Amino acid sequence: MGKKGKGAYAKAGVDIDAGTKAVDLMKSHIRSTYNKHVVKDVGLFGGLTDVSFLKNYQNPVLVQSIDGVGTKMMIAEMMGKYTIGQCIVNHCVNDILAQGAIPITFLDYVATAKLKPEVMEQIVAEMAVACRAIGLSLIGGETAEMPGVYQEGRHDVVGCVTGLVEKNAIIDGSKIEEVDMLIGLSSNGLHTNGYSLAREAFFETAGYTIDTFLTELGCTVGEELLKVHKNYFKAVAPLLKTDIEVHGIAHITGGGFFDNIGRLLRDGLCAEIFYQWEIPPVFRLIQQLKKVSDNEMRRVFNLGIGMVLIVPFKQVKVTRGILAQCGEPTNIVIGEIKKTRSKKKKVVFTH
Repeated sequence: MGKKGKGAYAKAGVDIDAGTKAVDLMKSHIRSTYNKHVVKDVGLFGGLTDVSFLKNYQNPVLVQSIDGVGTKMMIAEMMGKYTIGQCIVNHCVNDILAQGAIPITFLDYVATAKLKPEVMEQIVAEMAVACRAIGLSLIGGETAEMPGVYQEGRHDVVGCVTGLVEKNAIIDGSKIEEVDMLIGLSSNGLHTNGYSLAREAFFETAGYTIDTFLTELGCTVGEELLKVHKNYFKAVAPLLKTDIEVHGIAHITGGGFFDNIGRLLRDGLCAEIFYQWEIPPVFRLIQQLKKVSDNEMRRVFNLGIGMVLIVPFKQVKVTRGILAQCGEPTNIVIGEIKKTRSKKKKVVFTH
């Protein structure tokens, strides 16, 4: 329809036709994630899932989490590459995995000032990639066009995941004991946290662009910052089906080591991190450019450790072996649980 034929709503900045086109482009990607539990096709007011399989559970508990990709979205926009869709799925899945839950459905929210159907399709297509990788169904979502709320060219991407866990298998840190050990699983970069500081360091302080190749990184700045948030499901989920006593799982996201490990520990316990692993170059560069203290780096970034498992000392060896067989050969013991009189310092670095 030409400009003369535009309705009042379109002239106000919201193009319903563009929204309809975006949904049409997304449909095949969404359907590609469907499994036998999805009841109806795309297009209803809500996603429908057959939960008759709950009869296989003794006391099923729903675990739900919602999150966004934050300003990492700006890197995707700068590069015109939208693997960010994978990041939001993986981030949300890791969050409920930390309670021992198996993900069953995923919902998305994508908003912008001016909707471009092809961009929306790319974002959702990448979500579908991550969902298919672990058998998760993308059963619905919302595409919003809100001029005045969002800046031109900006997007907001949010995901909501629902999972299941047996009540007696919930992992909440309550079983953590003195001399339990911390096993760290490697990250592949910033994941989805600390991007406001990272963007300032690289683009404002250093004056780099997304196309600047840095020898230390072995790639361009844009390629480094857009690395897909790692999903730990395929390594950790099989472990939870064994006799290993996983007492705690921390997804190292916003709040870093201090907040994410600390939230699992009851008063009287602290996590002493003693292993000094090799910090990936991207974090060292940010620290040098912005002159950030070690403690602040540990609270903002994952520093190369994206997930931490807390297990009994006697089960460390077998746990590491199972993780290696499931695709995490670089897992390392980074610390242990000790008694403490401090109610504030729940996580302590000894180096």
